[in-house]
Amino acid sequence: MNEVAVAIAVVKSVVLLLGGAITVIAYRAYRRAGDPSLRALGAGFGVITLGALVSGAANQFFGVPFETGVLLNSVFLAVGLAIIMYSLYMQR
Repeated sequence: MNEVAVAIAVVKSVVLLLGGAITVIAYRAYRRAGDPSLRALGAGFGVITLGALVSGAANQFFGVPFETGVLLNSVFLAVGLAIIMYSLYMQR
């Protein structure tokens, strides 16, 4: 495994930890406040975090080409950001 692959694995791990923490915090805030926008916010961060996990695993464990992994991650990122944007505009 070369240095770039190790760096990518480390950064993806950090993204997984931080994204997971944000998702849990948003979910707890939703449970406490009952505001559906917080549920959507948590879902958006969850999708982004899932994308980092799926694209990293696809490349490392299943031999998916790097470019395809980047595309896959970008799709998850775009969907997650759209959900986050929706959560910011939700009316209660």
